[in-house]
Formats: sequence, structure tokens, C-alpha cells
Amino acid sequence: MTAVKQRILWITEAAAMAALLIALQALTRPAGQYVTGSCVNAVLAAAVLISGLWSGAAVAVLSPFFAFLLGIGPQLLPIVPAIAAGNVVYVFLLHLLAGAKDLPLWRRGLAWLAAALGKFAVLYLMVVQLLCGVLPLKQPQIDLFTAMFSYPQLVTALIGGALGLLLAPAVRRALKR
Repeated sequence: MTAVKQRILWITEAAAMAALLIALQALTRPAGQYVTGSCVNAVLAAAVLISGLWSGAAVAVLSPFFAFLLGIGPQLLPIVPAIAAGNVVYVFLLHLLAGAKDLPLWRRGLAWLAAALGKFAVLYLMVVQLLCGVLPLKQPQIDLFTAMFSYPQLVTALIGGALGLLLAPAVRRALKR
């Protein structure tokens, strides 16, 4: 495949994953953070495991900005880059530890756990520990962001990562990769 065709394929796959992610966010929003967050993390995991690091990273960065523009998720702009950073850590760790094909189950499990813990740590540190301390927020907002960006992030990253790790091999086989 030529470099131009590869680039077009990469753009197409990243765009399709971003569109899927945004659609799932909009559709699952009424179901709450656990359902929506799990869907987001499943798409992020699938994007990086199917299409590679740069596709996963593009979706990871773009999705919280589109969600913000569409009124999905926290409507406080300084939090959006923190969400993007957490997403990037998630896809980077999944790629680094589970990006190769046909890895043993223990290695995929390690990647799944490390990626979920990494995302949780980044979001907790950036949002709860840093932004909630420096932004002019009222206590109810601080309480809300603390609840949103603490352990639910770990739970949704674990659920979504498990779904992505289960789906990616089947999709790669279907795409003959």
C-alpha cells in the first residue's frame, strides 16, 4: 500500500472512530457516566488496537473537544484538555503494552490494568487535585468533579478496555490485519 493510501486509510479510520465515539456519547448520555464512559473507553481501546497509536491518539484528543461543543460531559473548558490527556495516556499504554497481535492473555490483562490505572491517575491528579484547587469553583462543583473524576474513571476504563480488547481481534481479522 502506498504512503498516500495509508494516510487516507488512517484519516478515514480515525474519523470513523471519532464519529462512533461522539454518537455513542450522545446516545448513552441519559444512561449516565458508567455507561457513557465505558462506551468511550471501548472505542478508544478499539481505535488504538485496530488502527494504531496515531489513530487512537487522534480520537483520544478530539473526542472531549467535540463532546464539549455538543454539550456532552463537563461544560467547563479547562477540564477538556485534562480529559484529552487522560485519554492519550490510556491509548498510549494500551498501544505500548498490548498493541502487538497475538499476545498472551496475561500481557493483555496487564495492558488493560495499566491503561485504566494510568487514565484514572491522570484525570484524578489533573482535575481533582489541580484544577479543582486553582479554578474559581463553588463547593458543589468541586464535589461533582471529585465524584466524576475519581473511581468512576477507573471503573469505566476497566469496562471499556475489556470490551475493546475483546472486540479488536475480531475486527482485525475481519479487516485482514
